Amino acid sequence: MRPVPGRFYSAAAYCRARVAITDKIYVKNHRQLASQLETSFPKGAFKGATLDILFQGEGLAKLDDASRDRVLDFAEDFMDCDCQAAPHCGCPERKFISYLLELREQGLGPDAIVDVMTDDYMLYAYPGDILSFLDNSIRTLEAIETLAGVDGEREVEREASERRGHLVR
Repeated sequence: MRPVPGRFYSAAAYCRARVAITDKIYVKNHRQLASQLETSFPKGAFKGATLDILFQGEGLAKLDDASRDRVLDFAEDFMDCDCQAAPHCGCPERKFISYLLELREQGLGPDAIVDVMTDDYMLYAYPGDILSFLDNSIRTLEAIETLAGVDGEREVEREASERRGHLVR
């Protein structure tokens, strides 16, 4: 059920906006993973220290097979970029935001989105935070649509309207 990141990622300028939802995404079984890795790291999935610890080669070897597979899936889907500052370049966060929007586009509600991201990547969030993020995304797309209309940018206006329609379902 995992969508390929990218559809919303390369889209309108709203994707470039900093969205705090990634600050509210947490590593499931954090204590268990910290124990396996024999080190401590923040619970936030997109915190710099978490990205460093989980995605260094020697750390992965210490994880059990199921955990390692999910961490590798996360790295493959969200951390694959050519930026010099990777993984601290912002690409993982933008790709993850795209992933959440694509799950919503598939018709999933906040609870189901949390279930899927937990199954896919051992990550969790509170459904209320996901709902708030989706609502803010819709409002942002409405603003883009309105501003594009005022500026006469019909293609941008149409694209924002179409994307908003996919999220409102």
